Amino acid sequence: MSENNISDFGICITRLINKEDLTRQEACDAFSVLLNNETSEMQQGAFLAALTAKGETKEEIAGSWEAIYENDTVKVSTDIDGPIVENCGTGMDTFKTFNISTGASLIAASDGIFMARHGARALTSKIGTVDMAEALGVDVECDAELAAASLKTSCMALFNGMSPKIHPVALGRILSQISFGSTLNIAASLASPVKVDIGVRGVYSREMIRPVVEVMKEIGYKKALVMHGTIDNMTAGMDEASVSGVTFCAELHEDGTISEFSFRPEDAGLVTHAPEALLSSGDISLEGKRFVELLEGRGEKVRLDAAALNAALIFYITQRSDSIKAGTEKALAILESSGATETLCRWVTAQNRDGSSGMEKLNRLRAN
Repeated sequence: MSENNISDFGICITRLINKEDLTRQEACDAFSVLLNNETSEMQQGAFLAALTAKGETKEEIAGSWEAIYENDTVKVSTDIDGPIVENCGTGMDTFKTFNISTGASLIAASDGIFMARHGARALTSKIGTVDMAEALGVDVECDAELAAASLKTSCMALFNGMSPKIHPVALGRILSQISFGSTLNIAASLASPVKVDIGVRGVYSREMIRPVVEVMKEIGYKKALVMHGTIDNMTAGMDEASVSGVTFCAELHEDGTISEFSFRPEDAGLVTHAPEALLSSGDISLEGKRFVELLEGRGEKVRLDAAALNAALIFYITQRSDSIKAGTEKALAILESSGATETLCRWVTAQNRDGSSGMEKLNRLRAN
């Protein structure tokens, strides 16, 4: 580590503290220094905190994504006939729900949509995407090739953003050492090992909707839908479509244009629910059991509706339905038919170095 690197990085931090924006190249260079551990850990944390406190621009997010993708992402190819879709939230939201996006992805995969998820263990939430998948029996520590093979055979894959088999240089090290949300929640989750065509992404604030969809356009997404969900009579919000208030969205169309819209649960044929039942208990065993019940079409109505509404956005953006309302009806029908449970079983078997042990874990959840 040279004194010049420490000094230059310190100047960059000072600029961020003074609310100065970085160019995309400056952000890429700074994140490359961070990923390659070329400055002190104290300065790395200060940089992430200063950038988050300032508020990220689309150029800064794109630059950080470029650094992660080029320096610290294993790339795998897929032999898949059709678009690949990713669906995840950024975390950092103020209302900590159960794993809605995981349920939505399994519903969409049940309709033959190829869902390539790229998530992490809990950082700012109670139970992360990787935590839930592991509890269900998925091999979350497998290599990228096995996950890509699972995508082809089960329409589901999870690339563990904190695993050295996916990001071998530094991402897991950095994420495991911070307990606050940062630009990495957005940029790192975009750095998938497979080429993704379409994205459906929740963000932690309404102000981040437009910058994130513009970043997704800049880094090559063909279509995207970015949303933030609100809760009636509360200041808290969620990085999901909401069954408890207004959901604000920005949509990237194939011609490169971006449009914005909002909707309420009633517009999707649902009622507005009280939000309390959406909260995660933080107990992975209990949440795993509730998740299995949801996929079987059982459990609390508010959770069923939340998963269906978020799956509806995937159906809408992939043109499997002509409206969010029609997509919600389609998703609820899949839950009632147990189609999502069958998809989960295929996923656990496919993304596993030992499929029998994965199914044993899942079956124990189903028997409880």
